[in-house]
Amino acid sequence: MELMHRRCCGLDVHKETVVACLRLVCDGQVTTEVRTFQTTTADLLRLSEWLAANGCTHVAMEATGVYWKPVWHILDDGEFTLLLANAAHVKNVPGRKTDVNDATWLAELLAHGLLRASFVPDTQTQEMRTLLRTRKQLVREQSSHVLRVQKTLEDANIKLDSVLSDVMGKSGRAMIEALIAGETNPTKLASLADRRVKGSQDELREALRGRVTKHHRFLLRLHLNQFDALAASMATIDAQVEESLEPFRTAVELITSIPGIKNLSAHVIVSEIGIDMSRFPSAAHLISWACLCPRNDESAGKRRSNRVRKGAVWLKTTLVQCAWAAVKKKDSYLQAQFFRIRARRGQKKAILAVAASMLTAIYHMLKDGTLYQDLGRNYLDRRSTDQQKKRLVKRLADLGYAVALTPLAA
Repeated sequence: MELMHRRCCGLDVHKETVVACLRLVCDGQVTTEVRTFQTTTADLLRLSEWLAANGCTHVAMEATGVYWKPVWHILDDGEFTLLLANAAHVKNVPGRKTDVNDATWLAELLAHGLLRASFVPDTQTQEMRTLLRTRKQLVREQSSHVLRVQKTLEDANIKLDSVLSDVMGKSGRAMIEALIAGETNPTKLASLADRRVKGSQDELREALRGRVTKHHRFLLRLHLNQFDALAASMATIDAQVEESLEPFRTAVELITSIPGIKNLSAHVIVSEIGIDMSRFPSAAHLISWACLCPRNDESAGKRRSNRVRKGAVWLKTTLVQCAWAAVKKKDSYLQAQFFRIRARRGQKKAILAVAASMLTAIYHMLKDGTLYQDLGRNYLDRRSTDQQKKRLVKRLADLGYAVALTPLAA
């Protein structure tokens, strides 16, 4: 194999230790030296000095949870070219799994250019990503507390979620607060409903006739306090995101020109893929990185599976949610694409295809600095005019009609 890097190092990173294998090639002779360092800042600085003293130019490590990040931050201050590898891509031979062997194997792969670097965003993008991922986790926790409120109400035989679409909305919150305060009269509780509530007063009274005990009131107050605390935390994160948004503001404005994508979703997308599209050779590479395309699984000329890979859920879930919103826009290309694919492949594959199309558009928009331009619902038909003619003529022939097509005058 061709030698790509003469002085390189492979790191097997753990929580408390880092096993480093320094691989040097001099006069055609390969020498390796293995050392173990602690993951404290002082020891990682010693690792950096040791690599620099030996003229190391390239360093590779596996993406193991968050343990690689402190090592990356320390070595990034030096003159090394760092490479983060997906652990699934660098598996060693079974039965030879040791820390030393793993580090040696990484150094060997790196020396011959057999490692594919993972995408590591810049510091500003990483900070934005951390904030928005934390916010999404808080939203999930908040949703779990809403479910616990519904469970407590159900235990008290209060059927509030049967007549209200949002238990934590204005009307639902007012009724729950009254229940906590000790109100048990269904008529008074039903009168707290907003006039826009679809349920009638009779339905509300029957839903609010239950058996609320002191234990239920305690649990309801506990979950409401947690819900409000999480809402306050999310508001704090939103303010911090707005302060850090300046480098990404132009990208967010471009992305929000796509139907179905609003500010929060645009923030998440930018924090996950960054704004520098030169990291991805093409839009297809970005779609593959986001796990929005079928996997390659073929043997003996037969495709065994076309399921998409799991990948990170942060970007994929956001794009799918935006795709569901985008297909509701009438006379749009995305809506036409969804219905066209759904008829042949089903709803799930159709919505993933729409999400992939949106990510393709985002790639070109960020790369070229252009706004989104909808192609229209007839774009796919215009691309395949001849196929449309053949299909329609064949359909009429099947019904027993002979058709001769004459083009209209221009």
